[in-house]
This record gives sequence, C-alpha cells and structure tokens, in this order.
Amino acid sequence: MKFEYEEFSTIEEFFLYLVSVAPYMKQVLPASSYKGYVFSILPLTPVSGDILMMIYARGSMEPGLIEFDISTKKYKTVTSVERADKNYFVILKPKIATIADSAIKEIENSSKN
Repeated sequence: MKFEYEEFSTIEEFFLYLVSVAPYMKQVLPASSYKGYVFSILPLTPVSGDILMMIYARGSMEPGLIEFDISTKKYKTVTSVERADKNYFVILKPKIATIADSAIKEIENSSKN
C-alpha cells in the first residue's frame, strides 16, 4: 500500500478541502481524530485501493457532529444536521486504526529526514 499526503496548516483548511472535493449534495462526511492528527484517508485508485491519500491537519478533536460554515471557515459542535447551507463532519476517534498507523509512521519518518 502506498500513501500520498496533503497537510493543511489548520483544521479549518482541512475541512474546507474536504468540502470542496466531496461528491455533490454529500452533506455529512467522516473524519478521524487519532494520535495528534485530524484526517481522512481517501483511495486514489478506487478499484485496487493500492494508493491512498491522507488529507490531514495536526491537532485533535473530540468525537461528535461538527457543523462547518464555508463562508466564515469556522466550525462548531452541534447535536443534529439542521441546515442545508452548512456542511457537517462526523468526528470519529478510533481506538486502533492500522491504516492510519502506517500512514502516520510514514509522515513522522519523512519529517525526521
């Protein structure tokens, strides 16, 4: 398995990127908070799954539903999906994530070089 990466300076920029590449009318997207990274891993080769893109920002978030406003580039925790003009993220905090572990290991090894 090969990883490609896109790192963003802030969690807001990370959300903005995911909103821009999400399928049209996809209002709720998953993201993970794990080992100091907020990220989403997307397949670049959908059929084989050999190349994965990890889009991330360094940081941490609590699990739950996040409402993101593109115009202000701000997010907040909410209890339900309420507005069609907002985008929502379900933040997951896995206990173990082996694919993420591999990607994080590669990121951290490359930053040491």
